[in-house]
Amino acid sequence: MTLTSFGPANRIQRSAETHPLTWRLRDDGEAVWLDEYQAKNGYAAARKAFSDMAQDDIVQTVKDSGLKGRGGAGFPTGVKWGLMPKDESINIRYLLCNADEMEPNTWKDRMLMEQLPHLLIEGMLISARALKTYRGYIFLRGEYTTAAKHLNRAVEEAKAAGLLGKNILGSGFDFELFVHTGAGRYICGEETALINSLEGRRANPRSKPPFPAAVGVWGKPTCVNNVETLCNVPAIIADGVDWYKSLARDGSEDMGTKLMGFSGKVKNPGLWELPFGVTGRELFEDYAGGMRDGYKLKCWQPGGAGTGFLLPEHLDAQMYAGGIAKVGTRMGTGLAMAVDDSVNMVSLLRNMEEFFSRESCGFCTPCRDGLPWSVKLLRALENGEGQAGDIETLLGLVGFLGPGKTFCAHAPGAVEPLGSAIKYFRPEFEAGIAPTSAVVPPLAKPIVVGA
Repeated sequence: MTLTSFGPANRIQRSAETHPLTWRLRDDGEAVWLDEYQAKNGYAAARKAFSDMAQDDIVQTVKDSGLKGRGGAGFPTGVKWGLMPKDESINIRYLLCNADEMEPNTWKDRMLMEQLPHLLIEGMLISARALKTYRGYIFLRGEYTTAAKHLNRAVEEAKAAGLLGKNILGSGFDFELFVHTGAGRYICGEETALINSLEGRRANPRSKPPFPAAVGVWGKPTCVNNVETLCNVPAIIADGVDWYKSLARDGSEDMGTKLMGFSGKVKNPGLWELPFGVTGRELFEDYAGGMRDGYKLKCWQPGGAGTGFLLPEHLDAQMYAGGIAKVGTRMGTGLAMAVDDSVNMVSLLRNMEEFFSRESCGFCTPCRDGLPWSVKLLRALENGEGQAGDIETLLGLVGFLGPGKTFCAHAPGAVEPLGSAIKYFRPEFEAGIAPTSAVVPPLAKPIVVGA
């Protein structure tokens, strides 16, 4: 798997005007350290933010740019920043970078942290200035050992250059930054579970409200942003709102560019920075090169294991949140997976649901009990031992574990691919029902309060 922003035959020529996230990448894949980063206009945006812009102006610029979270939820970044308290007497605030990239089939943040660590640091420095946060943490997936090494080296380089620590750039503003490696839990991608883990607690999501902007890490105002989100900030500050908006394709409601990718049995699996609004077909055919010889595309997921399956005819959908929603699922992380025609969907879903079941924090009953139940049923269907009514029970679980039925979004994301797989490939599930199975009552439909 290549971590690259080139297309086939290097037909993509990266530049600062079109590829704000990746134009500084080295062709050899090595990390860009401080001297090279500054030679490529690195920290120029930070200097502009510190010398020429008021803190509230930075927030407003990011809000006007239309930047949305790149971790999967897509919440407007400037709006989230605006939730931080305005009270100047609150002098302890935190900025957290969510780098717990554990979504299966997603590796975009890893590339940024390993190869462009100073881009993330600059994005956090500008964000800290805007939010008046004096300390930041990069909460890093524990398995990303190379990223941890590179980030720690980059932090030390920035400190030595006066870009972190006390009186940054002579502004009187202080900002400390720490790299914190997690213990390896998918649920830490949820911001309040991340906060609990950072505090040394069990990684359970918290009840909201209060939101982290009011009561976050150690009870103080806290802003949590994804790696790719923060890496967009320097270019927005340096080159402006109108330029940033112009990067997206016509028809896209999301602004700027996005790291997108394709994995599976495609000819050119990889990662590319592309404008929002490209079609899934462009991503699949022009960049990933289509399926390898001897394989046929059966279905695909647009953005990680927690997004629903789509069929080949859905490839013409535009890759932005609203474009993917039109064909029935979510954009997610934007890293797609191709499923070839040799794959049995029951086996694939059993594998996925085992992962999601294992990664549940166990806090709420639907998720704690419902996901293992789905695994049990799928394993029976996979072995040809399913009973009549099992598919209806699985669909009932999809309803019980859907949006608004659980404490956080873990379970809804877990069952979205299950529901779509049954929708499009039900005969494969029916084939797992034993011919002599007894008829069992299906799971009742979820009760709707007030219906």
